[in-house]
Amino acid sequence: MYAVIFHAEVAQFDEEYFAMAKQMREKALADYGCIDFIANTEGSREIAISYWPSLEHIRRWKQDADHLQAQQLGKSRWYKSYKVDVVEILRRY
Repeated sequence: MYAVIFHAEVAQFDEEYFAMAKQMREKALADYGCIDFIANTEGSREIAISYWPSLEHIRRWKQDADHLQAQQLGKSRWYKSYKVDVVEILRRY
């Protein structure tokens, strides 16, 4: 199993952001095999962690046209900066 950890510094959120975030979460879970998706914002920092069964699932999600559009909006409007970590989960307990 793998996790994608999205770290961001928030520029501003608006109603379109919240609608887009909900849509992307639902699409990842329903259409791309995402196992779980958790996000939290505190002050100007956001972290989202999604869990995936394989790197191939992550690759397909990354290439989704709606997800690519959401990423562009994130870069231009909602985030000052961000980074993404993809990690393999070796153990859970």
